[in-house]
Parts: sequence; structure tokens; C-alpha cells
Amino acid sequence: MIVNMSNIAHHIQLIPAEEFSEARRQLARRQFAGEEVSPQDGAPFGMKRSLLFSPLGLPCTPPPWGVLAAIDLTDGNIVWRKALGSRAGVQFGLPNLGGPIVTKGGLIFTAATMDDMMRAFNIEDGEMLWEWRLPAGGQATPMTYVWDDRQFVLIYAGGNSNASSRLGDTLVAFAIDR
Repeated sequence: MIVNMSNIAHHIQLIPAEEFSEARRQLARRQFAGEEVSPQDGAPFGMKRSLLFSPLGLPCTPPPWGVLAAIDLTDGNIVWRKALGSRAGVQFGLPNLGGPIVTKGGLIFTAATMDDMMRAFNIEDGEMLWEWRLPAGGQATPMTYVWDDRQFVLIYAGGNSNASSRLGDTLVAFAIDR
């Protein structure tokens, strides 16, 4: 199984159910900027969640903040684990939203990181094989399809304003050479 993860601490506050509607209204008025307010159906509480950042604007947990990993489902062991995402050419792992896909040929594709990159990895060892700068953030899970006997990988590069990635409105398709 291939998974991407973010290793970032959050502050989570429970909100009594009777106060949840007011908390949602405050969020709509931007009084909880950068936070999420969510109901917890069937529970006596909702919740408010925010990321924990240092005064420098960095997550309070040490890097890597984003990881791509392969897990052996027969024994649960991690086969490999790699930092996912870079800044200034350093692969130290960035927060990510969206998942990876795996092709029959053993390629992993993901564009979930906050650096606007689409990447391909080898499923056997996690080696990054290729990367491409997208016109905007790709915080979505790619899809694959075959057309005219060629396989393509498609990503929506729309960005994510809550994740501070570049916003856009572009579908990008990549052909996989066989």
C-alpha cells in the first residue's frame, strides 16, 4: 500500500453541541481564520482544529512534514519511507493534501505537496524518477486513463487557499511512455 502523510501537530478544541452553530458563524465571519470547525455527528461535541506554527510560521514538529511510504500489507512493516516535497531544492518533506495513484507498471504519481510539483516514484524503492512544475498547486489525487492505446495521468492544478498554494484552474495530462 502506498500512502502519503503529513506530520504536523494540531490544536483541537471540543465545542459543546449547543455552541457549535455560533462557532460555525464565527468561522464564516473569518474570526477563526486558518481553522476548521466541524460537527461530530452523533457526538455531544463538534470541534475546532488549527495547525500549530512557530513564530517563524513553520510547523512546530520537526521535518519531514510530508512523507510518501510503502507498507507491506502482509506484515504491516514499512518497506520504504521518503520525504515528500521540497523548498529551494532540498527534499525535507512538505505538508500535503491529496493522495497518490499507482499504475500497473509500478509508477507512483502524486501532486499533493505545497510546492506545486507533480512527481513520479518507483514503487520498489521510492526513488523519485521525475518531477514537473504545475501551473498551480495540485492538492488533489491524480487519475489515470487510456486513450488511443496510450496511458495518461491527469491532475487538476487548482491549488488550495487554506494551504497557501498557488491557485489556478488547469487540467494537466502527462503521457506515460511504455
